[in-house]
Amino acid sequence: MESITYNEINSSRVSELIDNHKSFEIVGLSGRMSSAVSTIENIIESKNLSCRIYTKGRVAAAGGSLFGGITGVLGVASAIGMAVHNLATLNPDYEIAKHQIDNKLSVTYQD
Repeated sequence: MESITYNEINSSRVSELIDNHKSFEIVGLSGRMSSAVSTIENIIESKNLSCRIYTKGRVAAAGGSLFGGITGVLGVASAIGMAVHNLATLNPDYEIAKHQIDNKLSVTYQD
């Protein structure tokens, strides 16, 4: 998978990768994740393609909190929210995974 930096997001290379249905990573975001997600989402949608954005590892965290108390209630609410979001973005052309710990995005074309 090709890696690009935040500074390359607005380059023609990103547009070319999306036009060719390629998957890629954006690395070294350091606090600019929201901006990067918005930019990539806009590029994808400007090409009449759809995308789903999610946080990597969030499903596991929600599942782990389904055991009792207030965290159980929050886990159920989170799981319901994720299910609704997944239905709303059924069969996207691209998935954008936010890797909070690694400060990167994975932009994956869905065959």
